[in-house]
Formats: sequence, C-alpha cells, structure tokens
Amino acid sequence: MKNDPLLQPYQLKHLTLRNRIITTSHEPAYAEDGMPKKLYRAYHVERAKAGIAMTMTAGSAAISRDSPPVFNNVLAYKDEVVGWMKDLVDECHEHGAAVMIQLTHLGRRTRWDKGDWLPAVSSSHSREPAHRSFPKRIEHWDIERIIKDYADAAERMHAAGLDGIELQAYGHLMDQFWSPLTNTLDSPYGGSLENRLNFTFDVLTAIRKRVGNEFIVGIRYTADEIIPGGITKEDGLSISQQLKNSGMVDFLNVIRGHLETDAGLTDIIPIQGMRNAPHLAFAGEVKSLTGFPTFHAAKIPDVATARHAIASGLIDMVGMTRAHMTDPHIVRKIIEGREDDIRPCVGANYCLDRIYHGGAAFCIHNAATGRETTMPHDIPKASVRKKIVVVGAGPGGLEAARVAGERGHEVVVYEVADKPGGQVRLTAQSERRKEMISIIDWRMAQCERLGVKFHFNTWADRQIITDETPDVVIVATGGLPHTEVLEAGNELVVSTWDIISGDVKPGKNVLVFDDAGDHAGLQAAEVIAKSGARTEVMTPDRAFAPEVMGMNLVPYMRSLQKLDTVFTVTYRLKSVERNGDTLRANIGTDYSELNKIQEYDQIVINHGTIPLDELYFELAPLAVNEGAVEYMDLIAGNPQNIKTNAQGTFQLFRIGDAVSARNTHAAIYDALRIVKDL
Repeated sequence: MKNDPLLQPYQLKHLTLRNRIITTSHEPAYAEDGMPKKLYRAYHVERAKAGIAMTMTAGSAAISRDSPPVFNNVLAYKDEVVGWMKDLVDECHEHGAAVMIQLTHLGRRTRWDKGDWLPAVSSSHSREPAHRSFPKRIEHWDIERIIKDYADAAERMHAAGLDGIELQAYGHLMDQFWSPLTNTLDSPYGGSLENRLNFTFDVLTAIRKRVGNEFIVGIRYTADEIIPGGITKEDGLSISQQLKNSGMVDFLNVIRGHLETDAGLTDIIPIQGMRNAPHLAFAGEVKSLTGFPTFHAAKIPDVATARHAIASGLIDMVGMTRAHMTDPHIVRKIIEGREDDIRPCVGANYCLDRIYHGGAAFCIHNAATGRETTMPHDIPKASVRKKIVVVGAGPGGLEAARVAGERGHEVVVYEVADKPGGQVRLTAQSERRKEMISIIDWRMAQCERLGVKFHFNTWADRQIITDETPDVVIVATGGLPHTEVLEAGNELVVSTWDIISGDVKPGKNVLVFDDAGDHAGLQAAEVIAKSGARTEVMTPDRAFAPEVMGMNLVPYMRSLQKLDTVFTVTYRLKSVERNGDTLRANIGTDYSELNKIQEYDQIVINHGTIPLDELYFELAPLAVNEGAVEYMDLIAGNPQNIKTNAQGTFQLFRIGDAVSARNTHAAIYDALRIVKDL
C-alpha cells in the first residue's frame, strides 16, 4: 500500500490531501429548500468516512438570483447556506476529508420561468438548446452585480470553513464570455481572447479581496470546446497558462468539450459503451504545459484507470465521481486490499440522467446512495439466523440474496434459467450495454463469498419452496413481455425481447411500436436497422423513449439516424391483420379520430412486462403476512412486522417486475429495503 500511487498524499498550497482520489463537484439534487441539509450532508460524510481525500460539493451552487437552478441545486446566494455548509464541512473534517464547493452563474444555461422569473443573461443573445433560453445580452451593471455576487458567495463559503472553492467555466456564464460562439460584446469584455477573459479575472480579483490569498480557489473549465467556431485547443492551452500566471488560481480542473446539447454533454461525461477516460491525455497536456496542480474526471470508473492517471503523472488528483455514487467505500477497500469487492460503476448514467429530468440522482445498482439517512451501505449482521429462500436470480433476486447473506442468514436461490441475470443479461447482449452484466457478476461474486446456494434450471413451485421450511420467501420472478395490447392481431406481432435475444430474425420492413419508452424499444430497433431492414419506431407519446432519458439517448440516435431509422410520434398502433405476405397496421392517434393504414412485414411491440406472479399467489395463503407490506414502515426504512395469518409459517414478499414493470434500480431498491432488516 505504501507504493500505491493512489494512496500518496498531495500538498495543495497549505492543504494536505491524504490520497489522490476525489469526487469532483456534482449536484445530486438532494438539497432541501436549496440548502444542504441532513441527507445532503450524510451523502458526503459517507464518502469522507471511507477515506476519500476530498469531496467537492455542488455542481454548481448558484451565486445570483438570476441564475436559478434548473434542478435542485444549492443556493449560495442565501446567507443561511453558511450554517448548513459548516455542519457538512465539520463532519467531513472529523473523518479526515477536505471539502470544497463549486460556485457558478449559469448564464443562459437555465430558464427565465424558474425561480424569480428574471431573464436569463449571457454575453450574447445566443440561445442555449438544452434549456431553450433566449438570454438578455449582459449590460455593464449586470456584470458589476454578478461580480459582487461571486465575491459574496465566496465569502460565505470561507465563513463556513470550507477548504476552498471551485469556479465553474464549462457551459456556464464564465466560459460563455470565453467562447466566440457566445460572446458578441465589445471591449473590454468582447473581441480578443484576452478581452473575453477579463470577466473571469475581474471575478477572481473580487473574490481574492474578500477571502485573501490563503483560501484555495480553483477553476473547472473547458480547455477545448471541440465545436466549430468555439474555444480551440490552442485557446484552451493559452487560457490555462493565463489562469496559472494570474496568481489568483490554485488548481486547474480540466474538461474537454461543450454541453449545450445532450450530445455534447454525453461526450464530456461519457456513458456505458463509450471509451473510458477519453480526455485524460488532454488533461495531461495541460499539466505538462503549465506545471500546475491539475485535476480531472471523465469516465474514470475503475481503480486501474485511476491508478494509471496518477502513476503516469498525467494529473495530480483523479476524480471518481460516478464510481463513488456506486461504491462510496472505494478508498477503504483499496487500503484493505479488497479491490475485488468494489461495486463497479457500469456507466448506466441513471444518476445524471435523472437529475436532468428533474429527479434526484440515484445509482442504478446501489439503492443506498442518496438514501443514506434510511438505507445502509454496510449491511449489519442479524441477531438471529434465518432461512431465506429467493426465487429468481435477476438483479432484484440477487440483491435480496446478497443482503440476506450479509445479514448472516442461510440463503437459497432458485432460478429457472441456466444463468443468473434476468432482463439484465438480455439487455447486456447489446454491445453498448454489455457493461450492465457487471451488476450481475458483482452480486454473484458477493453471494459466492457469503455462501449463498443456487439451484439453476429449476422451476420452483409451491412444494419445492415449502420443503425448504423457510423463514422468509422473496419472490423475484420478474415478468414476461406484454404484447396483448392491440384491439386485434396480437398473435401476429413479436416482442422486443424476441428480437434482442435473436430468437426472431428481423424482417425487411419493420415497425417497432414502443409504448413503454425504455431501452428495449431502441435496442430492438438498432438490431433491426443494423440488419439492413427499413425500420420505423412509433410511439403514441409526443416524444419517443422518455424512460431512456437524454444522455443515454445520444448513442442510440447516432447509430439509428445513420441507419435511416424513421421516428414517428403521436401515433398509436390499434390493430394488425394479415394481408398476403404483409401485415396491415391500423394506426390511430390519441388526439383525434384519424386513422390510417400502413403495411409492414414485421411488427414488434414494446409494452413493458406482465408479472410472473403465480407462485406468489400460491404462497400467499401460507405466509404470516399473506404477502402484505406496511408501506409507512417501508418508506421509513423500518422492519416489516405484519402478522395477519396465525397459521402462516414464513414471511412472503415479492419485488421488482414480479410486482409491476419498472426498472433495474426499482428491483434492487425493493430488495434492499425489505431484506436489510430480516
């Protein structure tokens, strides 16, 4: 361990960071009333306790009233933030972790109808596609006001005892000044690159006057927008050198790309199926040029990649942000020689996509993240050992088995297939989503360590279960594709599962009717389109694939558009009939009485799943709780104690798609919050 590059301390000005691993600034949207209260604090403290060198909060905290958050960000323009941040900082410091915060003015990257309904402001009238704002072009009095707001916010963070702040300059107001694409101002803030940097240096000067020279101030910025007409690599390297030479900045946190579109954002923060650490070498160029403390994060999901980043001298501090959402105990496990136990980030990006769609950030396969006040990351041992039988070895069933094993119970799992994984194994057949199988592989390794017993190729019936004399039965049998959704012709269609699995070959002229909007619809469409077939994706909704969400949609679109896939919104497939060698589709709409007929040679349905729940209902009369769940206890994270059947011999619960069609995270969360107290 003494020779591990990741575990070496790093001196940043007066601050000694205990190792080289950080979480970079990100906003999980756990704030309450714009304040980092109990849950927000618990999330960062969990990572501090496990040994991370520094946790960087807020991505980003808003410094002005006309920079209203588009999701649940921290409001750094309020004085009350000082007390809440001090509580967070003090507790993280108790565990040896440094704490910083990222401050920003969003500029055009917000909406005028948020917060106080003030106009968005930027260095031009250029509209930001992602948030659809047509901003006001900034005036001199706006600039003076916003510079003061930056200084005020920095002073609040200094008062709260933070170790430093980071200014955000990729896609926000600061680099909107930098980029020729978004700056139409005259001198002194427009024109030459030096003029376009004046706003940044004016902000830094004002901050230094408030907090002095000892307080750490860094900047996270794009050093190459990779877009025609934008900040070039040469510009970025010049900016890097000027930031260093200013004497007002203590570290550089390097980003490459632009984020005003979903596609641009996804290239900055790559998801599964995309290359790991795509901008690491570029960050190394900045460090080599400047010789200045350099941080970087962008799809560095595993210890090996992080170790290479530090050992090779490319950067000084490595950000493993999404990786720490998946497993907050990475550093502890490295120190203890347990790297194989690290829960792997699979790049599903459920975390980021959720916040951009107005929700809190959750990890697709760690349901305790973002729920630290009610859900445990470390599972405690039970006081009494029980016999737990789990039916189904999909993600929910395996999580139930893992958690029960961690509790010290005797665990038996029955699975009808010859391999574990359920729908995750199906989705992982797509090259883009193959990383998803790590959700299963990690749990199988944990179950093996814990002595869980598996029976594959076994259809568990009532007799098999009762012969086990269980104390608890968890039914995680999932579901099967629901294709009985048409007025007529249901026997003529196939499911997306049929296509993805390869059980049914694509036709030549294919309609994918996607009434669920999840990955399966687009995965099937991609298989079909790649076969050379004419492919149409139809949805009754006003937008297709809403459950896939923005950043995950990008790789699908790049592939499907190249393959000339047709996307049809607001139309509903009503019925199908055979017409010789073709299928005649009767197509309507929810908006009017309009009907039209179109012909295809194959029709594929994506309409979620129907629960496989027969076993559950057979077992319910034998259970002490008859399968019932006390929801208020479930929500609060308390044990289940319903006893309505005096003749019952075991508790019975069902989870995941055996209840209703949802997603991987829901199945894993069901399992964790039921089994953690058994």
